[in-house]
Amino acid sequence: MALNKKKLENELSEAFIKLQRDLIGRGPQETKTYIVKDMIIVRSKGALTVEEKHLVKHDNGRKLVKKARQILREMYSENFEEIVERYTECQVLSSHSDISTKTGERIEVFIIDRDLEKMLEG
Repeated sequence: MALNKKKLENELSEAFIKLQRDLIGRGPQETKTYIVKDMIIVRSKGALTVEEKHLVKHDNGRKLVKKARQILREMYSENFEEIVERYTECQVLSSHSDISTKTGERIEVFIIDRDLEKMLEG
């Protein structure tokens, strides 16, 4: 594989920011991607919209934001996984996502079919 780990992590971060901008109208304030063995971990800070920040101040609003984000992620899971597969040339076996209504941080985890970290070292 021609890319080094740091460069690939940065490229994945940029691709995820762009996808979130396209889907939600704005991207997170900061996104960092980590390649750890056979996992791609994407951590986005400042992922809540202004409207969501107001909603999460109330219990029903928190539930609504979580549910809406969960539905959106399910609707576009193929888009998220396609980014990982395109940039890593690995197959995504499973993916997981959650957003914290307390901190506005979003986590995406992708399990891929090989130890990409090891491949990038060698």
